[in-house]
Formats: sequence, structure tokens, C-alpha cells
Amino acid sequence: MTGSAEKLTAIIVDDEPLARRGLRLRLENLGGVEVVAECSNGREARERIPELKPDIAFVDIQMPGINGLQLVQALPREQLPQIVFVTAYDEYAVDAFEVNAVDYVLKPIEEERLQRALERVREKRTSADLAAQREQLLEAVADLTQESPEVLAEKLASGELAGTRYPEKIAIKDAGKITLVPAKEIDWIDAAGDYMCVHAKGETHVMRITMKELEQQLDPRVFQRIHRSTIVNLGRVSEISAHINGEYYLVLHNGERLKMSRSYKNKVQHFL
Repeated sequence: MTGSAEKLTAIIVDDEPLARRGLRLRLENLGGVEVVAECSNGREARERIPELKPDIAFVDIQMPGINGLQLVQALPREQLPQIVFVTAYDEYAVDAFEVNAVDYVLKPIEEERLQRALERVREKRTSADLAAQREQLLEAVADLTQESPEVLAEKLASGELAGTRYPEKIAIKDAGKITLVPAKEIDWIDAAGDYMCVHAKGETHVMRITMKELEQQLDPRVFQRIHRSTIVNLGRVSEISAHINGEYYLVLHNGERLKMSRSYKNKVQHFL
């Protein structure tokens, strides 16, 4: 076993900026790990991991688009770093990972648990049978996704992502009834405390759900976060309006003006 002082390179993959920052700070506190990149989605990570060749990748399971499990399947076996999955609530995944001895940490991340994961990574690096470890990881992931790496690769190549078929309608529970709102009719969504306000065809529907959970139900090719508390249907945007103070606003077809955070500006302009 190599010493605990051995420097590891790591990449963090999580769509939540605060989660990425929190994990980076914890890794800095523990020492011995250099974070070489942060990725906000699976597509970006699929490009950066083969490029940077990190020793370890901390991968959030629940991400829109290519989620953490699909990311692992999409990477060539020989380019797979050691993976530590990060999950908030997927108990089924946790059970499967424990059985297959795959590393994971639960959100909110505790430094003691993170330290144990890093120790396991260092122990595995001393093993000559890295290929077998990669196979073990892929088997665990395949059990969860019910997709083989070969099938997933074909779907990725054709633009069809396994497990990312987004519902045509969003079920909104309110006052004992359920309203099914077609996703294509949603103009924009904003957060109001613990509730989401879904604006569609001139009506506002209120649902109790987190922004991240709702975002995962929406096709990222159509819906994008423009602020920590706002999601917009890109098809409803008619113009981007710049202001003297450097702020930007999106103007929708219905005349609604939505403030766009600077941190989301480049991403949204790319989609538009």
C-alpha cells in the first residue's frame, strides 16, 4: 500500500455549483487530492475525463441529461478512473454498490466518510487487477440501469439516451387533486420557498418539489436553468436583453421578462 501522502488527481461531476464547491473544500481540508476539473454535466465529463485522465472521479448520480450511471457506461473501459458515486437519496443504488464493493458517499457529505472512500481508492491503486475492478464497476452500474455499455454506446451515438425519456406531462398535486400539465406548454418555472410555480398558458400551478427534482423531469434540450431559482422553456424566448449594469434578461413571447444570472449566461446563450 502506498502512503496516505500519495497525491491523487480528481475530477468533480455535479450539476449543482454549491455541491461541487462543498466537495472541493472538503477534499482540500483532507489534503492529498488535487481537483483538476469540475464538470456541470455528464456530456462535459465524458470529454474531460479521457483528456485529463484523473485518478478518481466523484460523480453525482442524479443529473439531467447523461446521469452519473450513464456517464460511467459511456466511457471506454480503459479510460475509466476510479469512481466514487455521490448520491442524495438513491437507496437502491447504495444497496447495489455495497454488494459490489463500489465506492459511494451520501449527501450531505461527511469528511469521515469521504476520507474512507479516499483510503479505498489508494488501496485499490496498489492492486494490479485494475481491469477486473473496472469490470466490477460496470457490472454494478449495468444492474442498476438495465443497459449494457454496448447498447448505451449505440444510443449515445444516435443521440438517443437510455433512461432519459422525459415525461410528456408533469403531474402537479394541489388541494387533493392532480393536474397533468403538458411539458411543452410550460413557459417558465420559478421557486417560491419550498414550492415551484409552474407557468403554463397563462396559468400558474404550484407544486411542492425541489428545483433539482423538477429539473430532472424536463428535457434539457428544451428547458434550462437561467438562475438558481428559475427554469425557462428555451422555445419561448424571443430575445436576450442586456442592461447597463451588466445584467441580462430573457424576454419571452408572452412579454414576460426573466432575469438571467451571470453564471448561467454562457450556457444559455450556447443553447439559444
